[in-house]
Amino acid sequence: MTERLIIFTRYPRPGKTKTRLIPALGAEGAATLQRQMTEHTLAQVKNLAPALSVEIWFADDPSAQGQMQDWLGTEWVYQPQGEGDLGDRLITASQSAFAADLDRVVIIGTDCPGLDADRITQAFQALQNHDLVLGDATDGGYYLIGLRRSIPELFQGIDWGTSAVRQQTVAIAHQLKLTVAHLSVLSDIDYPEDLPVWQAVLDAQRPPLSIPPISVIVPTLNEAQALKRWGK
Repeated sequence: MTERLIIFTRYPRPGKTKTRLIPALGAEGAATLQRQMTEHTLAQVKNLAPALSVEIWFADDPSAQGQMQDWLGTEWVYQPQGEGDLGDRLITASQSAFAADLDRVVIIGTDCPGLDADRITQAFQALQNHDLVLGDATDGGYYLIGLRRSIPELFQGIDWGTSAVRQQTVAIAHQLKLTVAHLSVLSDIDYPEDLPVWQAVLDAQRPPLSIPPISVIVPTLNEAQALKRWGK
């Protein structure tokens, strides 16, 4: 195989995951949402898995690999994300893939319910004639990044968790004279005000998954503003 898809996620441990949603959902509810969104993403990936290498990189202690396998199954390759900020971990993951002599690498998270198999396929196709592919998120970040060689500079000096992430990344790409392709804009589920996007996904599923009703969990504007931004 010449292509690899890397999925960044974490074990749905209450109090340790989707912490920005705890004021709205509670620790258990936020962990449930993390579990549901990861499973939703992997359901899309399963349509592609036979044709490309897939690895799940989890943000937890390496000893959590057993829990990840018990949760998601043994069909996937698991790797701990390691230490450092999001940029450091993205560098580690991408360098690991290219060290294995792969030609194209796409990295995604599990916070974007609109990311489907077709868009992931589009990303790999765009890498055939572009150096960099970005899936633009409505919050100013990106839900997908694709590369055809290791470019650590793209992940250095970035204000992770802010609305400047994509703009800063594109600026670095232009400085490096990289060709850039953009996928359609989608929404991440990071803050209480994003929850209606996920509710729409649940409403479209049969049978729907269950999380606390959106109408009673969205906090006031001041509470939402008080939540601290942080990368995936």
